[in-house]
Amino acid sequence: MKKRKDILFLCQYFYPEYVSSATLPFDTASALSKAGFTVGAISGYPKEYNQFDEVPLKETHENIEIKRLKYIQLKRTNFIGRLINYFSFTFSVALRFWDLRKYKAIIVYSNPPVLPLIAALANKFFNTKVIFVSYDVYPEMAYITNTILENSIISKMMKIVNKSIFKHVNKVVALSNEMKVYLLKHRSSLYEHQIEVIPNWYEDKGVSNKVESSKNPLFRSIIKDGNLIVSYFGNIGICQDLDTIADAIRELKGDNRIQFVFAGHGNKMKTLKNIVESENLNYVSIFDFLHGQDFQDALNISDCFIVSLADGLTGLAVPSKTYSYMMASKPVIAIMGLESDIARDLTYNNAGYAFEVGDSNKLVSAIKELQDDKGKRDLMGKNCRNVFLGKYTKEICTQQYVNMMKKILEV
Repeated sequence: MKKRKDILFLCQYFYPEYVSSATLPFDTASALSKAGFTVGAISGYPKEYNQFDEVPLKETHENIEIKRLKYIQLKRTNFIGRLINYFSFTFSVALRFWDLRKYKAIIVYSNPPVLPLIAALANKFFNTKVIFVSYDVYPEMAYITNTILENSIISKMMKIVNKSIFKHVNKVVALSNEMKVYLLKHRSSLYEHQIEVIPNWYEDKGVSNKVESSKNPLFRSIIKDGNLIVSYFGNIGICQDLDTIADAIRELKGDNRIQFVFAGHGNKMKTLKNIVESENLNYVSIFDFLHGQDFQDALNISDCFIVSLADGLTGLAVPSKTYSYMMASKPVIAIMGLESDIARDLTYNNAGYAFEVGDSNKLVSAIKELQDDKGKRDLMGKNCRNVFLGKYTKEICTQQYVNMMKKILEV
């Protein structure tokens, strides 16, 4: 056999898709390639989040050898559709199992949850080193969101998969310290030295002029002098707390100085649209998923941001959109466990607010405070960006992957 290449990325989404679950692995692969590693990727064929009419099944981009696999892609708005997508993609990867022997190490992601089993088998049969990136913790996440029952067949299968995976991983990347604590407590085969905390990130695009961004025709009708624009971007699905936000929106109905902007996807987006239409909440604007310049303009016109996690999910997931908010130099209001890294970053650095799920009164108070005190708003925004520059830039976080892989591959 030819000399083995260094690192293979195994993930459902990759370049040229523009969702974070595609851009983050690509950023990592690009940084590793620039650091001198030979890098490849096996990913799914782009469909939903793709700007190109046609994408080749094989190409080399930024010295990354990419193979894209066709698989069944149903709508992800229901559980059955997502499940079929997961198994279809994993099956497509399994058919290329022999290709995995060509690499010294595999970086595999927790979504879809069954995919890491393929990497674990590569460790067993080819002695390939495995780095498991835990974006979400399954099956506990599925229990809490009522996606599956704890005693179901799928649950039992996922537990078996987990046991197999964690016996055959060299490193686990946790997105936060609270996730590391959870994994150590609930995955008996893992040891502390195996878990590396590397957060997700966002590319630093600088702080842009709000006036220029306000010229975007999407947002002209939203911007009014003296108004506070409170924004929520990204996924609004089973993992997000919509109830607290909706209650706060209702309570602020009489305040014509405050405008809410939502943009994204997820199965709770339809619920939000129904609430806005049925209750005539004309101070709430909703857009589809934004990317590129439209997303940057949306960041720039906003005065503060909301990020949320459903009750019980702290330690099981980390909302990566937070880092784009921090980059934009605006205060962030987090609705999630107070022990999370994000909540601590905001409160310790006076960069925003953090409240537990269900505390809509505090959310309302925070929004009113930011509306009334521009000095505080500006200070929190500046502090937020300083947190971003110190911890969550693309360069800082991908360098941690480079350092980790140098140790693992002993180069």
